[in-house]
Amino acid sequence: MDPAEAPKSDSVDALASTLNHLVRTCRDGEQGFQVAARGVDDPNLQHLFESYSQQRGEFAAELEQEVERLGQKPAEGGHLTAALDRGWTSITAAVTGRDEGAIISECERGEEIAVRAYQEASSSSLPADLGALVERQLVKIKEAHDQVRSLEQVHSRHS
Repeated sequence: MDPAEAPKSDSVDALASTLNHLVRTCRDGEQGFQVAARGVDDPNLQHLFESYSQQRGEFAAELEQEVERLGQKPAEGGHLTAALDRGWTSITAAVTGRDEGAIISECERGEEIAVRAYQEASSSSLPADLGALVERQLVKIKEAHDQVRSLEQVHSRHS
């Protein structure tokens, strides 16, 4: 193998790994928000969580296209039950108990971890086009995080 190819291959693998981590993060958020939407009675919250779920699905699809463009295999979605490090583990328990405050808190925790994952990715050395994509998605994820955090604060004041 030509030594000049090795760093390029390693670099593509590292880039695909970074993007696939974001794919899994988005798929977990997509699933988590779907579960959350089914667990709340407030139609406004249901709509908000469904819209965030759809957004995360769209983000994951964009990232998967970029992984494929690199000639790599996209991650196999998120794994909600194995998402301990991605923040969505307790959502099912909160939904089962129909505890709206706990559901909002779990969404906020998941969003906090998503923001961190995106910040780590955006601080890595991404090519300009991918950096712009990650940055654009990060802005939207921060907006969602802020909205969910605000809901959590309002809910905790009224509990």
